[in-house]
Amino acid sequence: MSPRPARAFPRRSSRARLAAAAALAAVLVVSPSVAADSGTPHGGDPQGGAPHGTAAAGPGPVGAALGPGSGHRHPCTATSGRAAAHGEAREILRIAERAQRDLGLKSVILRVTRDDRDVVTAALGESMTGVPADPAMHFRNGNIAISYLGTALLRLVDQGAVRLDDPVARWLPDLPDNRRITLRMLAASTTGLADYVPLPAFQQAVTADVFRHWTAKELVALATAQPRWYDTPGTNWNYSHANFVLLGAALEKITRTPLDQLLAHEVTEPLGLRETRDSFTPEIPEPVLHAFSSDRGRYEESTYWNPSWTTAPGAVQTTDICDLARSAAGIGSGELLSPASRRELLNPGTVGLGHQTATCPAAVCRANTRATHYGAGVLVLGDWIAQHPLFFGYSASQAYLPSARLAIAVSTTDGPDAPGGHSAHTLAQRVAAALEPAHPIPDFG
Repeated sequence: MSPRPARAFPRRSSRARLAAAAALAAVLVVSPSVAADSGTPHGGDPQGGAPHGTAAAGPGPVGAALGPGSGHRHPCTATSGRAAAHGEAREILRIAERAQRDLGLKSVILRVTRDDRDVVTAALGESMTGVPADPAMHFRNGNIAISYLGTALLRLVDQGAVRLDDPVARWLPDLPDNRRITLRMLAASTTGLADYVPLPAFQQAVTADVFRHWTAKELVALATAQPRWYDTPGTNWNYSHANFVLLGAALEKITRTPLDQLLAHEVTEPLGLRETRDSFTPEIPEPVLHAFSSDRGRYEESTYWNPSWTTAPGAVQTTDICDLARSAAGIGSGELLSPASRRELLNPGTVGLGHQTATCPAAVCRANTRATHYGAGVLVLGDWIAQHPLFFGYSASQAYLPSARLAIAVSTTDGPDAPGGHSAHTLAQRVAAALEPAHPIPDFG
């Protein structure tokens, strides 16, 4: 059956897009030394068990932090002190306070929900010196947006606009081997394309100029200039940011719609994510959770380093913790997808892929097992559906347990003595171990 032609959504004028860019947000800021982990599935170092001690439920009034004209229509607020002082909320806060100390974190913002109902929402520490962290603060969501790319693709499949196994040649005519590479392979990261992020030349360029704007053409050229990890697409697995830059470009061609508008129409607006949006500049909407990094040899602010290289243009987003928790539930439950497409989201054929070859080491072509594997823009970690980006001083995690309708959302920033790593993912693992001990969140691989 021939696919139906995709409908185009109204385009913004150049002036409107520039105005939106000034008012909206950017997304990922990435550090050279952690760049290889910025979107790559990677485990934390979980140390289960709830700590002793107490924790505050959050800082002062949200309204004061917002200011006039912020555009934050429904501020995300901390759970009241009385509600946070008992039961699961109290236990979660104790775990978060302990993690902040253990991991040297400048700030921790988290939200846990069951059935989309608040268990606890809280902020610990500071955004900047003298400025308390607040649940309403915006931060970069990194590869969380890749789960939106996968969901948007599957919604187009449900609408009959495309098929997962359509070759990408008609939309990406300049991509080498585009008649053998399919939409499924881009979403599942099974094309064999090299990841441009760990390339020494790229690392050096990012370190030298953290404010540089990278184009999609530059990023794809870096990846395609390298030998593919395996000759036959779809026969092995390796993570590559280039797959998602290309997927974003293909989605724009399929729908004849700018990617930021497409993701809003197909994913973020249907999920009610009012504070999740793309920007065409490195700005972040107020109020801002500031980030700091030691990755260039000194502890410095990294909030506004240019995130343009981190994923497809139009999917470089910011969010807040309430949206992140809603995102975890909405994406993890597959509420926007047909049952068949949700199965593809969780396993687009990746289970059983990932093995060392003469040309691909095991650390690159990582094993995808039924227990832990990559889906169509999501990680399946045991019984949880997750993503956890990491970049200059920022870490975030969203995780959803369908059987308990439990969503965990965490954003953290590093203090000067932080050891680095996926601190938000580690904290999410600790919370999961306390709330659902029969369903821990394992590390990928």
